Amino acid sequence: MSDSTSAPRRDGQPGRRALRRRAVEILYEAAQRSLDPVTLLADRVGSTDADPVGDYTISLVEGVTAHRERIDELLAEHAHGWSLERMPPVDLAVLRVGIYELLWAADVPDPVAIDEAVGLARELSTDDSPRFVNGVLGRIGTIADRIRAVL
Repeated sequence: MSDSTSAPRRDGQPGRRALRRRAVEILYEAAQRSLDPVTLLADRVGSTDADPVGDYTISLVEGVTAHRERIDELLAEHAHGWSLERMPPVDLAVLRVGIYELLWAADVPDPVAIDEAVGLARELSTDDSPRFVNGVLGRIGTIADRIRAVL
């Protein structure tokens, strides 16, 4: 039950995995350059020098940015033995998108949010990253309903 295709859909639009990946890339770049992700996103939207930015990418970057404090609190609490500063920056961006989808994207089932984040970690990061991302998001996923109840 995954929407993991990165190939364009029949209507020519990129699949959600490609849109998630783009959000991770923007969040990563913003962190590396010490920029606000929404500002960087705004620079990319409509730019002829960059690939088009899809609506789902925009909602992910804006959502992660809006809820970043709570997302980072959850990461600090559930990434046993890892501080945010110690996490590989790509993994941190993937985890932020995954937590946002788990808790705030009502149209994404919890298992899909976790599976997609693990897939992105597999594509973009180290050999150990998929297991790490799965562990953190799995712990948060088991209590996602309780967390959503108090958001």
